[in-house]
Order: sequence, then structure tokens, then C-alpha cells
Amino acid sequence: MTTLKVQKRDMGTKAKRLRREGYVTGNLFGKDIEGSIPLQVEKKEAERIQRECLKGSKLVLDLDGKKYNVLLKELDYDTMKRQILELDFQALVSGEKIHSVAEIIFHNKEMVVDGVLEELLTEIEYKAVPEALVERVDIDCSKLKVGDSLTVGDLEIAKDKDIEIVTHLDTPVVNVVASHNAVADEEEAEDTESK
Repeated sequence: MTTLKVQKRDMGTKAKRLRREGYVTGNLFGKDIEGSIPLQVEKKEAERIQRECLKGSKLVLDLDGKKYNVLLKELDYDTMKRQILELDFQALVSGEKIHSVAEIIFHNKEMVVDGVLEELLTEIEYKAVPEALVERVDIDCSKLKVGDSLTVGDLEIAKDKDIEIVTHLDTPVVNVVASHNAVADEEEAEDTESK
């Protein structure tokens, strides 16, 4: 599991100043933590986490030598400035169900040639104990054809007895629809035949 070294943040120092000094701000919260613990993370370390982890990933926080098993709850990224603004972590407690998300990753999209692949959902909300947490849901699109669609209920995560799905099971995840060019070509052919 990925480990991230963090430091306790002095709340007397403004977030803007910390960013200028090469840090990203954050928070650690959880059932066994009173309030929350303000954090500061070295920018390089925060960027490594952004590359290696998805929202909903489990990792270990090393805070002044004390280790916490945590969930990456939120990663606030400013696309204009291309910088991470905030990282929020939830401390995991064994046996306690927590609310999380699993990112949907679509594979082999280029193999859908008959129609247009519509990605309709990017993440699935669910509840589970720390031992059953899922970071991602992989979907192989290679066998999908025009007219096919998948809902949350069709996915493996929905069949896992240790996971309570929050997103409605009827929510569409992906569709394959006929491309407009194909429809136009068919109509043109029909017009020619009727003349």
C-alpha cells in the first residue's frame, strides 16, 4: 500500500503562503479523531499521490511517525493553475462501514467500431468496511456493439455481498449507439431506392 509522509499544519500560516513554499494543505478526519487534523504535504509527494492513486484509494499516512490507514476522500485540483489545492483523508476503523467511490475505468474503447461508445458514469458510490473497499471498476468494452448498454446493476461490484451500492442500480454506465453517419447513409440509400 502507498505511504505518504505528511506534517501537522500550523493554522497560523495561510494556505496561499504554504503553496508558495511548496506545500499542499489537507485534513485528516475520522471516527477516532476529535474534529480533524490540519495537514501539510510536500507538493512533490502530493503530485505522486495524484499519479498513483484514485479518489477512494486506500493508503498509509505517516504523520510525525504515527501511521494511519486512510482513504483518499477528496483531491481538489485547480486545472487552470495546474496545481493540487487540498487533499482530504478519512482514517479507517476496522469494521466501520464508510462511504466511498470507485472510479470507472473503460478499457478497449477503440474496439467498438460499429457505433459510438457513450460513457455515462465516471464513479460509483458505495458503502463498505475498510477490508472490502474497491478503488476502481474495470469495464472491458471490446464485446459491446450497437444497442448494448450496461447499468450499475450489471457490474461485478453490484454483486459483491460485502458492498452496499449507493448509486441507483438502474443508472446507465455505458451505451453503444449507432453513429449519425451510419444513419445518414441508410436514409440516403432508402431515398435512392424509392426514386
